[in-house]
Order: sequence, then C-alpha cells, then structure tokens
Amino acid sequence: MINPIPQSRHILLGVSGGVAAYKACELVRGLTKAGHQVQVVMTTAATHFVGPATFQALSGRPVATDQWQPLAANGMDHIDLVRAADALVVAPASADCLGKAANGLGDDLLSTLVLARGAVPTVFAPAMNREMWANAAVQRNVQRLCEDGVRMAGPASGEQACGEVGEGRMIEPEHIMLELEALFQPKALAGRRVLITAGPTFEPWDAVRGLTNRSSGKMGWALARAAWEQGAEVTLVAGPTALPPPYGVRLLPVETALQMRAAVLAALPGVDALIAAAAVADWRPSQAHAGKLKKQPDQQPPVLQLDTNPDILAEIAARPDAPYCVGFAAEADDLLANAQAKRQRKGVPLLVGNLGPQTFGRDDNACVLVDAHGATELPRASKLELGRRIVSEIALRLPSCSKPHP
Repeated sequence: MINPIPQSRHILLGVSGGVAAYKACELVRGLTKAGHQVQVVMTTAATHFVGPATFQALSGRPVATDQWQPLAANGMDHIDLVRAADALVVAPASADCLGKAANGLGDDLLSTLVLARGAVPTVFAPAMNREMWANAAVQRNVQRLCEDGVRMAGPASGEQACGEVGEGRMIEPEHIMLELEALFQPKALAGRRVLITAGPTFEPWDAVRGLTNRSSGKMGWALARAAWEQGAEVTLVAGPTALPPPYGVRLLPVETALQMRAAVLAALPGVDALIAAAAVADWRPSQAHAGKLKKQPDQQPPVLQLDTNPDILAEIAARPDAPYCVGFAAEADDLLANAQAKRQRKGVPLLVGNLGPQTFGRDDNACVLVDAHGATELPRASKLELGRRIVSEIALRLPSCSKPHP
C-alpha cells in the first residue's frame, strides 16, 4: 500500500529513458490518488518506453517533453515548472541522467530543469544494469549528487530486465513515496544510531503452543519509520508479526525473549538511543517439549511451570555506557501511576504509556509521555504520527543526555 504524504503538494516528476519507466506510472497513480498535483516531464528516450498520453491520463495534466515546444507561453518550462514544485523526483534516473545532473550539463528539458531546481527538495531513483551502476564514473556522479543535497533512493538489488541479477533495479513506487515523504521531515537524528525493539515474543511450550501476547508490532514499525525519516540509522529487533519488513531499516527477526536480548546486546555498541517498544513476555515455560503434548481422555491438564525472562530494558539502562533508553508500558488501568512506577523501576528517563486494550491491533493510539518532571498527553492519532511525535521528543533530549536518570 502506498502511504499518503501528510498534505497535498505539487510534485514534479522527471522520467528518463529506461524500462523502469513503467513503474513511474504507478508512482503517478499513487501520488494523484493521495491528492497531490503531479506534473510529468519526460526525456525523448523515456517516450520510447511509455507514451506521454499514459502519464497525461494518470496525472490529468499535459506532459512536458520538449524544451523547444514548451507548455508555457513564455517558453520557460525549465524555470516555471520547477519554481512551482514542492519537490522534484526523477524516476527512473538513468546513468545518462545522473551524469548530466552531477556535471552541470543541460541539453534537454529535464536536465535543464534539474539545473534550475535551486533549493527544491530532490530525489533521484537510479535504474540501470548492475555493471553500469558499479561503474566508477557512475559512482562518482552519485557521490557528487549526494554532496549537492540530492537524496538518492536506491537502487534495489534483484533480477533485471536484461536477465542479470544484481544491484541497479529502481526501487518500488511505494518506497519512492516513503523517500519523498521523508524529504519533508526534520533531520534531527542525522548521524545518530537508533535501536528499536518491537512486537511480541513467543515462548514455546511444545511444538505448537506457547506464551505470547496481543502486540501487533505496529507502534514499533511506526517508530522505526519515524526515526529513519529523521535521518537515523535504524536497527529494528522484532518478534513475530504479520507486518512486512520496514523500508530503510535493518530488521533482525527473533522469536523468544532470550533471542531478543541476545540480538539487542549484539546491536548495542555505538547506539545513541534504545527505544524498547516490544512487549516482551515476562515468563517462559521452564521446559519446552520437542513434540506436541497430547490431550488424553480423563487426563488432568499438565502443569505449566514458568521461569522469569530477563528484563532487557532495565539491564541495559543500568549499564554505565547506556544509551538514552525509552521504555513502553501497556497498562489496563491507572495508566499514569503505573507508567511512572514502571519508569522508575526500569531506571529510564522517558517512558511511553498507553492503555493496551484500546490499542492492540489498531492503526491509531493515544499515549502519555512520562519523565521525571511529569507527564505529557499525546491525543489519539495514527501510530505513525505518534511515532513522529515520540521520536521528535527523543531527538530533543539526546544532546543533553549522557546517561539515563531515574
């Protein structure tokens, strides 16, 4: 599913020559469906892969293809189009397109438009054969564009139109949407490393049964996306969920609490912030049976003996080199008092509390931020918007915090 950008914007989409141009059609469809105005500019080479009429039908606007046959009466399409844009996206961006943009060349409408972009936020989505992408000249051009402030989205790795397999595929339209949305988020976590735990844990009792909880992982996914949008390098340690892997984030899947602890400790060096959003099971069966326990007629139910799982967050918060630690509390009642008590018990500077029965499996939530100074309520909103609010709060606190204080 393509996620909507928060508000309606004017998007200028440049399409250069490459078979991945067909994916740009889906990108236009997604943008316009979300309520944005899309103006498409095509190179001559691009028109050999997808006709301008297709993009005109999808965008509802005439497509600009030739600087010598401008849409505007003043003949200044390369100026007027980019000045009216909130963002410029070039997808696909061929090797030729990257080279022109990196070296200040302008011999067609798209390349001159890129030169005239000024401070307009810009995303390039490269697409080419794996050997072309690995070429030293192409990599120099990519590096120069990044230094010039262009956001490079991809490429992805996989099977290519030529039949080869490797890096060079254009990323999917929904991922370009995410990259585009990230352009408009603050970069308060640029250069920071953030470690997030999410989802439930599953503690096996036998081959088919186990102890778990109702956590969907959606809040942890939202936090990971929000931290990535703000420029962080994000690692997500996640228990079993039905969610697809998050874009732009390093995902470490685990199952049990002990596996989660091991993964977190391994990923911890160099981390600036730990956001412990996972619902870790407090207990695990003392013995996990290899097969399935069978129910027999007139047999008494087996006795389930439990061992206590480690408290991952409290253990890390107590370390002398602890990162900034944030805890989560899903309560059933008396939210504020329980959240404050848990914050002090865990020894963390910030805890996010919510009423679990009102959020399990939902796409929205309401929560309260609890620290040593009191509590701040965040009203019900989408989990992504709440994730952005929480991440922004963490970003504000990071520079002045060297160790958590209970």
